[in-house]
Amino acid sequence: MPARLIREEGLAALREARPWDILIIGGGATGLGAAVDAAARGYRTLLIEARDFASGTSSRSTKLIHGGVRYLRRGDIALVRHALLERALLLQNASHLVHPLAFVIPARSRTERLFFAGGLKLYDLLAGHHNLQSSRLLDREETLAALPGLRADGVVGGVQYWDGQFDDARLAVALMRTATDLGATCLNYLPAGNPIKCAGSGRIVGAWAQDAETGENFEIRARAVVNATGVHADKFRRLDEPNAPPLITASQGIHLVLDAAFLPGNSALLIPKTEDGRVIFAIPWQGKLLLGTTDTERHDLPPDPQPLAEEVDTLLRAASGMLGRPPRREDIRSAFAGLRPLLHPENDCGGSGQTRTAALSREHAVLVARSGLITVAGGKWTTYRLMAEQVVDQAARLAGLHPAACSTKRLKLHACPARPGSDPYGADSPILAMLPGSAQRLHAAFPYTEAMVRFAIRYEAARTIEDILARRTRALFLDASAAATAIGRVAEIVKEELDPPDAALSAMAEAAHRSALRFMLC
Repeated sequence: MPARLIREEGLAALREARPWDILIIGGGATGLGAAVDAAARGYRTLLIEARDFASGTSSRSTKLIHGGVRYLRRGDIALVRHALLERALLLQNASHLVHPLAFVIPARSRTERLFFAGGLKLYDLLAGHHNLQSSRLLDREETLAALPGLRADGVVGGVQYWDGQFDDARLAVALMRTATDLGATCLNYLPAGNPIKCAGSGRIVGAWAQDAETGENFEIRARAVVNATGVHADKFRRLDEPNAPPLITASQGIHLVLDAAFLPGNSALLIPKTEDGRVIFAIPWQGKLLLGTTDTERHDLPPDPQPLAEEVDTLLRAASGMLGRPPRREDIRSAFAGLRPLLHPENDCGGSGQTRTAALSREHAVLVARSGLITVAGGKWTTYRLMAEQVVDQAARLAGLHPAACSTKRLKLHACPARPGSDPYGADSPILAMLPGSAQRLHAAFPYTEAMVRFAIRYEAARTIEDILARRTRALFLDASAAATAIGRVAEIVKEELDPPDAALSAMAEAAHRSALRFMLC
């Protein structure tokens, strides 16, 4: 079905008078996961997203599916255990997008080496039979061989362990397509407006929304409404309850992308402690080296956050202390920032008539307001499925929906192949191969083809040039300058596939150029 008709079909469903079972506001990891879970249980499900799916935090992660080695330091055993189970499920259910990756922690003293080894043995034990491979001690020669490019002075050895790596934006697209396969309606570029409440009881019964492309307004009715808007959760909560205390505090984390030559090989480097107390990763990712991350409190919530100069300097200093060839600012191919929706430390759930339910440690919470609005906050990519399960459990109870058990532990995501492989298109690869331009690359710096642009538009709900270059492919994240040179050709294909008005296409191209400048730190 042409892309225009797919969107029209979704908008037509909004025009129906029949209410939805569950309305989910927010198209990041948690919202999309909830849509998959709800649709799998047979609930009539609608998800709306103000911009593109995963356009915020969910496409700007460290690209890891992991238990969280650093959480062992603070003794959060339950979180690590849950996350390691979820890691195993993702490796099974999205094997085309999630893969094992070896990590090495170099040690500069024998005591340090044994300390790291002890912590990682506990990590192995917590994973149990889901462990990928056992951690092991490395001598000096093995450490330097595993991490060519590591600064060698002072290294006495190291420890190797295993975790998972993924493509966050493409996993989000896989969730959207899985939800759609199961009967959910998922629409991007449809921002939510004010909630709709029952005049007598004050109970929330839906929300207004507006199509960002046409300006058409929709009155959406639902038996349960889920606020999964991430760092913007408090904004929507206060449309429902103006005096609601803060639930979210935002923390910015940035990543720098360098050429793989700075740390060639197949292993990732973990720097266990930096000047601000965080761990830093240097990770091979899609032919580049991904360096991150930072932790900077943000009181503003910009729609497109950018790395701060001091954050860039922090990462470059950390890398210079560990890599034989210190990277400089001019070596950065791309840079991006994301805002983490952390739970506010001073939030008092009881004091405002809110009820905390099914929270996992202090990493995420599911709350229900007096009106019945369900808000999910906090968490991370690795535990998105568990969070979604808890959200849908709560929504079903609150709305009195027919009882249905969660089935997502064993649910293969869209295009998951019968055997694990490295092709991110998985079982959809034959469809991609049939599209025009399958042999024509967009740019010599990328493996992306013109057929992938058409596939993104026809099958993956891409609506803009930036959707394609940032999230359906990862061009802007890998090399922003090279991606900028591909904007013209992508615009031509968008014209062929979607036929937007010339003025709209021109505005789209200008927006993509501005985005490229942000990724270039300009």
